[in-house]
Amino acid sequence: MFQDVQQVTEALCGQQYIPTDEISTVVFLAQQLGKPLLVEGPAGVGKTELAKAWSGASGQRLIRLQCYEGLDENKALYEWEYAKQMLYTQLLRDKLSDLLASAETLRQAADRLGDEDDVFFSERFLLARPLLAALLSDEPVVLLIDEIDRADAEFEAFLLEILSDFQVSIPELGTIQARHHPSVVLTSNNTRELSEALKRRCLYLFVDYPTREAELNIVKMRVPELSDKLARQTVDVVQGMRRLDLKKNPSVSETIDWAKALVTLNADSIDEKTLETTLTVLLKHESDVQKARRQILRGQNEDNYRGRSGRGSRSEWN
Repeated sequence: MFQDVQQVTEALCGQQYIPTDEISTVVFLAQQLGKPLLVEGPAGVGKTELAKAWSGASGQRLIRLQCYEGLDENKALYEWEYAKQMLYTQLLRDKLSDLLASAETLRQAADRLGDEDDVFFSERFLLARPLLAALLSDEPVVLLIDEIDRADAEFEAFLLEILSDFQVSIPELGTIQARHHPSVVLTSNNTRELSEALKRRCLYLFVDYPTREAELNIVKMRVPELSDKLARQTVDVVQGMRRLDLKKNPSVSETIDWAKALVTLNADSIDEKTLETTLTVLLKHESDVQKARRQILRGQNEDNYRGRSGRGSRSEWN
């Protein structure tokens, strides 16, 4: 595992994830202290990618639980394979008949069946969902609980035993302890406030949109065929769009998608036509597209005025 913060930085960079010093430090501390890591921030800033990069950098398998409204413990923890239980019951019916043959009362028959519960309610018939799979894994894993803010408060409360003691209670089997403590990453887009009880159990990290320099480095790393000039223009436009008070700001992944689109179109620069025809790669709401186009038009008008008055032009996103 990671020996220091610098090793974390180098390992994450090796997974094409460029961390800030804060990210590397908190990841290192989460590993050393054995604490879950709660990562909050706007959608699309790389929270999920951090867990994937951690998995790749540490060589540990990633187990992902995608949260949503209505998620309950049966879907997240385990289910009994009833079809398999019924099949075994059919195959073993002769044995069951012999077992019950000498029973004189229904109570005796029920007691004898009850004594065999551990046969039909055992790990043989247990279908492990992501949470239990992480606890039962024979090797350490990275457990990603993605978008925990989309789940209900009741499910959040259910997680507390796992996050604090790395164990779960299953009525038919008792308490199951983790064979290896997983590295747990929870992500949240801040759609609702999480409980203080959950936050107390985690180290906290807020990931915001990257600075211009950081995003430029990301684009160059992920789209190396893009020219330096076009990479700078790409990042400048995206950074400017995030200042427009849009319904949904362009995410880092959408910046990368746009950069790849520009390479596919063999663009030399981001001119008016290229920008207008590819805006929907970045913006996913019509109101945002219209707002961006108005900003382009306003910038062009101001540049034309500066040209007539002898002043220098400026980027329409400044």
